[in-house]
Amino acid sequence: MKLIALTTLFICCAIFSFAQKPYAIKGAVTDTMATYKLVNTSVTIINQKDSTLVKFARANDDGHFVINDLKAGKFILLLTYPGYADYAEEFSLDSINPVKDFGDIDLILKSNLLEGIIIKGKVAAIKIKGDTTEFNAGSYVIQPNSKVEDLLKQLPGITVDKDGKITAQGQTVNKVLVDGEEFFGDDPTLVTKNIRGDMVDKVQLYDKKSDQATFTGIDDGEKSKTINIKLKEDKKNGYFGKIDLAGGTGKFYQGQAMFNHFKGKQRISAYGIFGNTGQTGLNWGDASKYGSSGEMGFSIDGGTMFSFGGGDDFDSFDGRYNGQGIPSANSGGFHYEDKWNNDKHALNSNYKLGSVGVKGNRNNQSLNNLPSGDLLNVSDQNFDNMMFRQKLDATYTLKLDSTSTLKISVDGTLKNSTTKDSYNSSSRGNGNNLLNTGERNLDNESDQQLFNASAFFSKRLKKKGRTISVNMRESINKNDTEGYLISENVYYNRLIPGQIDSTVNINQFKTNNSLSHSFYTSMTYTEPISKKVALTLNYGLNINNSSSDRKSFNKTGKDEYSNFDPRFSNDFQLNQLSNQAGAALSYTHEKTNIRLGSNATSVSFKQFDAYTNKTYKRTFINWNPNASFQYRLKQQESLRLSFNGRTSQPGIDQIQPIRENTDPQNIRLGNPDLRPSFTNGFSLMYEMYKILSEQSMWLDASYSFTANPITSNRVTDPETGNSTYQSINLDRNQASFDFNINTGRKIKSLGIGVGLDVGINANQNYGMINNVINTTNTYNYTGNLSASKYAEKKYSFRISGGPRYSDTRSSLQTGTTNRGWGFDANGNLSVYLPAKIEFSTDGNFQYTGKTQTFNEDFKRIIWNAAISKKFFKQENLKASISGNDLLNQNVGFSRYASANMQSQNSYTTIQRYFLFSLVWDFNKMGGAPTK
Repeated sequence: MKLIALTTLFICCAIFSFAQKPYAIKGAVTDTMATYKLVNTSVTIINQKDSTLVKFARANDDGHFVINDLKAGKFILLLTYPGYADYAEEFSLDSINPVKDFGDIDLILKSNLLEGIIIKGKVAAIKIKGDTTEFNAGSYVIQPNSKVEDLLKQLPGITVDKDGKITAQGQTVNKVLVDGEEFFGDDPTLVTKNIRGDMVDKVQLYDKKSDQATFTGIDDGEKSKTINIKLKEDKKNGYFGKIDLAGGTGKFYQGQAMFNHFKGKQRISAYGIFGNTGQTGLNWGDASKYGSSGEMGFSIDGGTMFSFGGGDDFDSFDGRYNGQGIPSANSGGFHYEDKWNNDKHALNSNYKLGSVGVKGNRNNQSLNNLPSGDLLNVSDQNFDNMMFRQKLDATYTLKLDSTSTLKISVDGTLKNSTTKDSYNSSSRGNGNNLLNTGERNLDNESDQQLFNASAFFSKRLKKKGRTISVNMRESINKNDTEGYLISENVYYNRLIPGQIDSTVNINQFKTNNSLSHSFYTSMTYTEPISKKVALTLNYGLNINNSSSDRKSFNKTGKDEYSNFDPRFSNDFQLNQLSNQAGAALSYTHEKTNIRLGSNATSVSFKQFDAYTNKTYKRTFINWNPNASFQYRLKQQESLRLSFNGRTSQPGIDQIQPIRENTDPQNIRLGNPDLRPSFTNGFSLMYEMYKILSEQSMWLDASYSFTANPITSNRVTDPETGNSTYQSINLDRNQASFDFNINTGRKIKSLGIGVGLDVGINANQNYGMINNVINTTNTYNYTGNLSASKYAEKKYSFRISGGPRYSDTRSSLQTGTTNRGWGFDANGNLSVYLPAKIEFSTDGNFQYTGKTQTFNEDFKRIIWNAAISKKFFKQENLKASISGNDLLNQNVGFSRYASANMQSQNSYTTIQRYFLFSLVWDFNKMGGAPTK
């Protein structure tokens, strides 16, 4: 009986033990720089609650470790190895996640750090992997339905202002990726303001290299500060979104809706935005390789731009809102991306459409200082502009094999814009004598079609470091514009006040049909000469074929424009061919990277005007030498020195500008004798970031001088007020100097992050005014102090402010200087109150002191505030009341002073209003993603 009882007890215990899930951890330990396995690394598991030892082990000969027979709970993994900084990370084990796989863990040599890293508590949220700083989102407080933007505000070294602009380690972040992929391409706020914070697993911060540098491993100096949002695996299956509607006083309104669906590696998103509060929701900065106007342009070698066919008031609206006027915006978009067949195939596509309209008026008063006296110009403008745009783009990536990749990108854009502008102007000379008055009305409609396609093929050859890549691009830009110009300019007798000398009337219908087709291909080859030295060779071919047919017709009868005006018409055809070759040597060893290289481009173009039967030809060579030295002092601390030389050729619009009469009082002349200029640029950059003390420093200094500069000669008739402009060369050097330093750190005892920014800018430029050389010396100094703090579930704030001083002097006006002080300050505060209530406010203060030119101070405070309350257990419904410009001081006003001109502008802008809004967040996420 005892034997039966013992047998039964043994079977029950065995069944019970097998019913329990095995709790375990595993991983591997490597060196972050050399990437070899660290044998016998000490692996310790500690209880989070009381820091008691749970289990201990060592990594095997392959650097791997496995620890079994653990219990559920919250722990700390601690890795130690002689000569390396300690590594710690918090983790948990439960019935859903019984096994924790840490993957490859990189340890860092203590010699690369100022101090060893022993990470405890919340600091375990941070890892350093080479140049990448990785934040564990689960170690920070994420409030219900808060967004990525709210998470970023808690991360050390990262700040987000009230408009969503992100600054990391002293530099602006222009790209935010989701799982390494672009999300709607060009607007980071579509990620930060819409994706929920509790969906995020990791936030990675790094300097993104160019595609070419990433592929070859050879640094070409092109980097951009980038944030990558890595989502949790269980948040990649389901959907989420939000609806935001608001209406208020003064007929102001805004609304937004967004929907996101995730299924494994497939992502589908859509959004819509409308309103008249100035938030267009679209970043129009990706307006392709050509401008949005009728002006046709093309780049010879990335540094020389040729343009012709436009540039007048008929092409003035690009769809952006710059704070002038009252806007109305409607926009939407659709995003789809997917990867399949073990990630051999990848597709990322976007479709966006939207309209932006702006109405308002401007008043400009400018005082021109001439050798013979002063000229005062006053202009009033009423404008009504509208643009509609839709764009489709797609990128397909195919991994042909383990060594070859093909990336194909296409995009197409359709634009339609209408502009209506009316001007009233006057000019007065010495003694306040009236010289002229003018009235102009410009109505224009433009239809533009753009298409771009590119292919990038890259292959790694058998020898390590030997690569070859081919890049091809094709662009087509077609623009058809038509409009009306009606103007009247009256000129007065200078000796007899009020007596009219002459009147010039223009009433014309204008058309401009332009087409440009460009094709570019390049090949790059890299050859490792030794383990430390590599050679890069490249060759490029660029072909451009363009045409521009501009016609002007004078009015002949009622609503009839049939009298062709050849003076302001042209039919240009341009063919351009360029060949580019370059070579660069790079040396890389441990902490040092040196690069020496040069590019030379042979360019020839031929321009033919069918109306005048004239042909213009030009052939030249551009030379662009470059050199750089980069030294990594410590982990996340580096110094970089660089030199860049650049040849700048005069543009066709400077050599032979197209005659236009949309502004008869300002005429441009061509100069076929213009010679190229050459700029030598030197720069120094130092950056440092200490993750433990949250201390950072970013320094950027540059100096450049331009030999044989191309500048402008303006000749103004003091009797009529009319001016002519012509580009010329001057036999002297223009110089420019910039210095900026940004430093910050965390005051641990107060939990406050503080920062200091200092900037100095100095320029010496030359020009000609009425054939007399004018030397302009400009100096600008800025300083800014900032402080910020985040107290979880209590409050957060950020304040910054500092003075500025400017000094501009002209050799033609030695008795007049423009020196003046100013001060700018910004701040925002959020307070979390009981009952799920939140109060937030932000403000901006601007002060510009009076100068010798402007005898009045200018002060302005823009103060905004909002109070909101969340409802339901999930807090997914929020109601809020907000006030914009509570003090009603947002008067449209700006000042500008240069060597020989002082300008003051006033314009229509958005002022005080109140909004009531409702925001509903919805989601259904969870479960393992479909593979």
